[in-house]
Amino acid sequence: MADAAPNQGDNSFAEKNETPKNVFDLGAFVGDLTFEEDASGDDISLEGLEQELEECKNHDVVANILSKGTTLREYTKGVENNLRQVELDSIQDYIKESDNLVSLHDQIRDCDAILSQMETLLSGFQAEIGSISSDIKILQEKSMDMGLKLKNRKVAESKLAKFVEDIIIPPRMVDIIVDGEVNEEYMRSLEILSKKLKFIGVDPMVKTSKALKDVQPELEKLRQKAVSKVFDFLVQKLYALRKPKTNIQIIQQSVLLKYKYIISFLKGHGKEIYNEVRAAYIDTMNKVLSAHFRAYIQALEKLQLDIATSSDLIGVEARSTGLFSRGREPLKNRSAVFALGDRINILKEIDQPALIPHIAEASSLKYPYEVLFRSLHKLLMDTATSEYLFCDDFFGEESIFYDIFAVGIITALKDRLLESLKRGPFAVIDEHFNSILPNCYDAIGLMLMIRIIHHHQLIMSRRRIPCLDSYLDKVNISLWPRFKMVFDLHLSSLRNANVKTLWEDDVHPHYVMRRYAEFAASLIHLNVEYGDGQLELNMERLRMAVDDLLTKLAKLFPKPKSQIVFLINNYDMTIAVLKEASPEGGKIQLHYEELLKSNTALFVEELLLEHFSDLIKFVKTRASEDSSSTSEKPITVAEIEPLVKDFASRWKAAIELMHKDVITSFSNFLCGMEILRAALTQLLLYYTRLSDSIKRVAGGSALNKDLVSISSIMYEIKKYSRTF
Repeated sequence: MADAAPNQGDNSFAEKNETPKNVFDLGAFVGDLTFEEDASGDDISLEGLEQELEECKNHDVVANILSKGTTLREYTKGVENNLRQVELDSIQDYIKESDNLVSLHDQIRDCDAILSQMETLLSGFQAEIGSISSDIKILQEKSMDMGLKLKNRKVAESKLAKFVEDIIIPPRMVDIIVDGEVNEEYMRSLEILSKKLKFIGVDPMVKTSKALKDVQPELEKLRQKAVSKVFDFLVQKLYALRKPKTNIQIIQQSVLLKYKYIISFLKGHGKEIYNEVRAAYIDTMNKVLSAHFRAYIQALEKLQLDIATSSDLIGVEARSTGLFSRGREPLKNRSAVFALGDRINILKEIDQPALIPHIAEASSLKYPYEVLFRSLHKLLMDTATSEYLFCDDFFGEESIFYDIFAVGIITALKDRLLESLKRGPFAVIDEHFNSILPNCYDAIGLMLMIRIIHHHQLIMSRRRIPCLDSYLDKVNISLWPRFKMVFDLHLSSLRNANVKTLWEDDVHPHYVMRRYAEFAASLIHLNVEYGDGQLELNMERLRMAVDDLLTKLAKLFPKPKSQIVFLINNYDMTIAVLKEASPEGGKIQLHYEELLKSNTALFVEELLLEHFSDLIKFVKTRASEDSSSTSEKPITVAEIEPLVKDFASRWKAAIELMHKDVITSFSNFLCGMEILRAALTQLLLYYTRLSDSIKRVAGGSALNKDLVSISSIMYEIKKYSRTF
């Protein structure tokens, strides 16, 4: 077998695996190994095997072996043989791949040689790359340096280009400023020139440049030319405002505002010329507006309707007393002096346009002064609003407005200053108002003007235009003292009135009381929305004065009944007038309602005493006695019988007389009927008490045939009540 092994191996290598039958058989060399032979060797020991098997008998694999009935030794031998066979198979596979392994070895060796060459080459590359990296770093530093220089040069170029652009004078701009007309293109050239002038005046580097020496004289010439040209242009436009019948607002809005940049240019580059333009505008507008307001006031004065004079007072006698008293209708027919009437409409028309005088004059219309006052101040508000906004927009100075409207103005004309006192619109209006106010004795008109000023202040506040605040406050302050003075004249006329000359033998409402009622109602109406406490206090003083005068006039009537009728008629008339002014009722109205109520009760007693004095006397003195009480003089049939028969015989006639008396005594029919009903009701109460007394008198039933039934009296009362 030893000889056969090499031969067999040689054949295997010689044939190079030509046939699968010549496979190397390892079993031929090692023989058939058995476990028993190995186990019989001296180097194998099974000591402790049983103990280990005993411990592993519960293991899944061991339990499976035991369940098949195979002994552990047999199973172990099988496993050993399998392992041996796997080892032999692996060796066989290796032998089969021996040629490939040899080829692989050769390839690895060739690769190793190639890699050695590459290592040498890469080492050379590494050295070269190190050198290139150093060069790149140098180039990078140079590139950064060049980039920085380029950036600096670009910045310098940009600044230089900006400098050249800002300092150079384009020929086109020169032509426009020197020879061009003042229009939108001219103003654009002014903007460019303004930027160049600011540039050379602000930048310190420019001041040191040589280019400035060449350019600056030319720019100065252009500035002077531009300033001179725009000054002439603006002065020409301003003088256009002085032409008669010129619409100032249209010229301001449509013409001047288009050139407002010229003002900005003059402010920055021609301050002296700007001051001259400013002064020229102030002087122009001062004269134009003053002339307009003066002409408007003169036209309004022709429309004025005189309402009251110093003698038109509440307590002044209506009859003419003087030889030279002016011929006019009696004061008591001129109710407009004290009654508000339609004059209140002026407050409802507060926002209406101002009056056009020539239209009103052509229609032969006349107006109370408060209408002219509202119209004048409406025109002032609209003019002031327009002028204030224009001055702020065009000049950028609100103070110009006050220079135009104020009294004193300093004007600057070109190279000289002239100080002159001019009459501005405020002064023109003040002059007119100061001539009107001292001669105004129309308290209602004065209060209306106070309310008009209040509304005008609200209007200007809503417009957010403060230019008239101080002026309107001044007017308001001047109106109140004048109103107080005229009011005190009315008060004094009542306190100092001559009662004998005022008294008239007439129980109807007195004209003084009517004047007071209308005057008080007018002021109450004008104070409803304002609640002026000072005015209410003055009204209370006036009421006390007129009450005192009315009481004195009433006492001049010889009969108490006439006195009461006189008071009732005046109180009723006053209440009716006051209700028209304030339906809710004020302190004054409540006061007169109380007086009317108390005097009505007095008149009812007087009226009943005139017709049923015996009946009333008996009821008040005897009918109240209790018949059961011990009395020295008990009521007898003989005592009461005449009263019953007298009443039964003439009660209807007496009521008719009472009715006629009431109709003729009271000017207000409704008031008279209320008083008659109160009298009849009181009569019914007296007669009822008389009837009750008869029931308590012994033998009083004999008088029942003469008693008038209560229902009959009630019927008569209802009959007269139907006239309400």
